[in-house]
Amino acid sequence: MKLSIIGAGYVGLPLAIAFSKFFNVYCFDVNLKRIKELQSGNDLNNQHNKNEIKKKNLIFSGDSVILENSDIFIITVPTPINKNNQPDLSMLKSASSLVAKYIKKNSLVIYESTTYPGCTNDYCVPIIEKHSNLKCGKDFDVAYSPERVNPGDKVNTLKNITKIVSANNCKTLMRVKKLYNLICKSIYQTTSIKVAESAKIIENTQRDLNIALVNEFSLIFNKLKISTNEVLKAAATKWNFHYYRPGLVGGHCISVDPYYLSFEAKRNNYLPKIILSGRKFNENMPKYIFKQIKLLLKKNKIKKKIDLCILGFSFKENIPDIRNTKILNLIKLLENEGFKYKIFDSFVSKKEVQKIYNIKIYDFNEIEKFKFDAIVLAVSHKNFKKKISFYNKFYKNLSKKIFFDLKNVYSAEDLTKNNFKYFQL
Repeated sequence: MKLSIIGAGYVGLPLAIAFSKFFNVYCFDVNLKRIKELQSGNDLNNQHNKNEIKKKNLIFSGDSVILENSDIFIITVPTPINKNNQPDLSMLKSASSLVAKYIKKNSLVIYESTTYPGCTNDYCVPIIEKHSNLKCGKDFDVAYSPERVNPGDKVNTLKNITKIVSANNCKTLMRVKKLYNLICKSIYQTTSIKVAESAKIIENTQRDLNIALVNEFSLIFNKLKISTNEVLKAAATKWNFHYYRPGLVGGHCISVDPYYLSFEAKRNNYLPKIILSGRKFNENMPKYIFKQIKLLLKKNKIKKKIDLCILGFSFKENIPDIRNTKILNLIKLLENEGFKYKIFDSFVSKKEVQKIYNIKIYDFNEIEKFKFDAIVLAVSHKNFKKKISFYNKFYKNLSKKIFFDLKNVYSAEDLTKNNFKYFQL
């Protein structure tokens, strides 16, 4: 059997590697730079090594002809939002149109891309039918199995997670279940594709709301002069307390998926209140942090525009992913006020950041070349978690040391012992 995967990113590559143990797998992507990288056995996302990527029955190509004669097509393209926070389905549309060129009788098309309830049947299937002149349920079948990739997570991998599967009919559902059983230990069947789409969309929406809640806790505790870190640790001793940390919410899932659910809700004459409120709160966190930076400087009678050391640029720790990073929002606010800064991040691609945002990134091991007045720990990469005393040497004015710990890496006691004036979320 020939299996083709459209999209060679964080979702597509793990699938391609896993299925290549059982089938000939052909992985297509329009990003030729990414294809060349994988053809040479390199994964700049740091998910897989050369031995996993370089296999005879695993082919990467930017030429769609490799999709020819495929039995199964798995679509794993991104589903971002546009500048108006509306679903951007352009890549999903292109992938569906592409598959329509190569689909044949008895083909199976599986979607893994996150989207709103009803999108697979109401949006994607008509595109395939239009461009292939084939009928879903009669000539080909469709399924939906939402991705659950967590970049940087070495525990909850594709093999270990519970994989949700759904399909347009019972026969296809059994076929899809059997397929994913080859690479996943646990399978969960839903009664419809819409249910599977909905399950995926609320997973990240729930997380977004929980983080918004703890972000609001942080604002309140800051006014009450209470350590949020200490409160959360104390509350976590209760068996049913869910531990979420405050912080910036970016990336391609949590900060995007709630807008997809809201989009479909509005089309059905309901305006979400809690979902959009939480989203708005998290979107405003860079402004709140910027305000706290200015307040702490004013409190310590520092009027000049200081030199900032910003630690981290990716949207989360220990990964190179810069999609929708909220560090960028904070940086723009700092720039508008005339602050000088240097950003240190050993995980992200310096060339990519320079090309996309025109921002220079330094390796963390270069930090000792410079002097700073204040440090902003924005992303808790593992190489940033030094003893707090490590940062003492980078200040020009040791009597007014300023530390903004946005990830609660250090205890208030450690910061105080080392004579830091600090702010923590």
